[in-house]
Amino acid sequence: MLVVAILLASTYLLARLPSASPTDRSRLAAQFSFTELPIVLPPGLPQRTVRTVNPEYDHIRSWVSSVGAAIAVNDLDASGVANDICLVDTRSDSVIVTPAPGSGNVYQPFVLEPAPLPVHGAMAPMGCVPGDFNEDGWMDLLVYYWGRTPVLFMNRGTGAPLSPESFRPTELVPNLNGGDGVYHGPLWNTNAVAVADFDGDGHVDIGVFNYFPDSAVLDPDGLAGVQMNHSMSHARNAGGAHILRWTAAQSGKQPSVTYTEQKALDPAVATGWTLGAASADLDGDLLPELYLANDFGNDRFFHNRSVPGQIRFELVEGKRDAFTPKSLVLGHDSFKGMSVEFGDLHGSGRFDAFVSNITTSWGLEESTFVWRNTASSPQAAGQMLRDGRAPYENEAAERNLAWSGWGWDAKMADFDNNGEVEVIQANGFIKGSLNRWAWLQELAMANDLMLRNPGMWPNAKPGDDIAGSQPISFWTPEGNGRYVNLATELGMGDDTPSRGVAIADVDGNGTQDFAVARQWGQPSFYRNTIAHPGDFVGLRLYRPAASPEAIGTPAYGAQVRVRTPDGRTRLAQLDGGGGHSGKRSFDVFFGLGEIGDQPVSVEVTWRDLDGVVHTETREMTRGWHSLMLTDQAREVRVR
Repeated sequence: MLVVAILLASTYLLARLPSASPTDRSRLAAQFSFTELPIVLPPGLPQRTVRTVNPEYDHIRSWVSSVGAAIAVNDLDASGVANDICLVDTRSDSVIVTPAPGSGNVYQPFVLEPAPLPVHGAMAPMGCVPGDFNEDGWMDLLVYYWGRTPVLFMNRGTGAPLSPESFRPTELVPNLNGGDGVYHGPLWNTNAVAVADFDGDGHVDIGVFNYFPDSAVLDPDGLAGVQMNHSMSHARNAGGAHILRWTAAQSGKQPSVTYTEQKALDPAVATGWTLGAASADLDGDLLPELYLANDFGNDRFFHNRSVPGQIRFELVEGKRDAFTPKSLVLGHDSFKGMSVEFGDLHGSGRFDAFVSNITTSWGLEESTFVWRNTASSPQAAGQMLRDGRAPYENEAAERNLAWSGWGWDAKMADFDNNGEVEVIQANGFIKGSLNRWAWLQELAMANDLMLRNPGMWPNAKPGDDIAGSQPISFWTPEGNGRYVNLATELGMGDDTPSRGVAIADVDGNGTQDFAVARQWGQPSFYRNTIAHPGDFVGLRLYRPAASPEAIGTPAYGAQVRVRTPDGRTRLAQLDGGGGHSGKRSFDVFFGLGEIGDQPVSVEVTWRDLDGVVHTETREMTRGWHSLMLTDQAREVRVR
């Protein structure tokens, strides 16, 4: 027995992952400083804690009520600085526009209402995506819902302080509604949106990805026959994908934009229960590939084969070898994809991807995916994609990024400007007092034939707790290829379940701040108060706008490669909006470390408004730069 005990102990010591020492954690934490500030909300809003749902979902109403908190930071008033917040607060089912704390932006927070568009009592907002959809240079807001198709709040561009009158509600999808003011259109239940120029025509398109099948999930008087997923890992009975191509726009006092739906995805692989979506160009043609993170159903990755006027995606998958479990192969996984973020995690000049999954010890211990881009060049990536193979291999465990909790939105950013990116990750599911993990584990092992029927699911009511006390994660590089979570050391201990993360430099001082949306709780804003950050180069990339009063319209999908004097190359893009329910600003930001007055080589690749691709390389000094991108890049002055 003694020999067995020694062998077991030795095996444990050899198998367990190394971790940063307390001394190392303190040293790394000293690189950062954040001050948590409250986000000001309109007074008098309700403070609910659970949703009203279809009667067949009543015994799992806390589960059904577990999503919807969302946040975005962007430049909504064309001031040149991303210092406005769009928040979805589940406690009141409100879409709120408010100044970012400490930004100096002064207007009263207000609620966006879809009226006079038709509404009904069984709908709730799930997310808010800023974007200049009619290309007039004024930032609009796309709000998506459960129980309704999305609404575009078109910015009227008055130049006055932001208010409800600044935005004109318009339908994204034309619906045949009667004159009774009640919504009678399709009952979309959307939890993910990706915004990008998918067909390369120079205009921004929209991908809308739905969770529940089209049904009145939130209707207490709803009909019987509603569904849950028909499998834990291979479900294909969700609401499905809708790819909308930009076709026309109008600016002025009655701004509008027109989209047309296209059959861009094979329905057989586009009906997973999607919680996250994002896009990035891997093969150098500036046509962004598309990743769908599916809660119930394999994650899906698509190669963009579009031409102007016709959006088309082809499924590609990872390749399995003898030493890789199937669940760690892209497209063959059985994990619960909650969000996806593209970024240059390894500093290789290529887009990697970070996918949150459920990773709770003694619960459902899956693994986050850290998809390392294995292609040696964009050309090599293109060949792999044309062969149907995704150029990604998972290395989450090697990076110590595999396990954090019940993960949701995640964003990569360099918060101390040392040239390496950190990862902010939202965590947590249902907060209560009675631990229900045992019931959930039994459900996870149930026969798939039972799952579709909501009545077969165990209770998840107010008071029940499933991963309900998990703070956000703040992952920072240790310097040895591994990451360590420093959230505790940095005072980020609020254990209210979180959902969305948004990143922006709200005061333009060259350090990035972030905001967090919490499910049934107060949102938080973390102002970056680091005393001695490294140098940086930040780019605000515009194309000419229809409105002469605005600076310009965002150069969607533009890629930037920065080469530093020490030979490193970093890659980033102007992200039109991806992830779960958090949307970063349109700024393209690089920490540089200490470079002093040395310039860096900056290569910008973009499409103009006619869809023509251009590339320009120039030397830039540290600091913020605003570029107008036509057939050439020209530095411009902002307000």
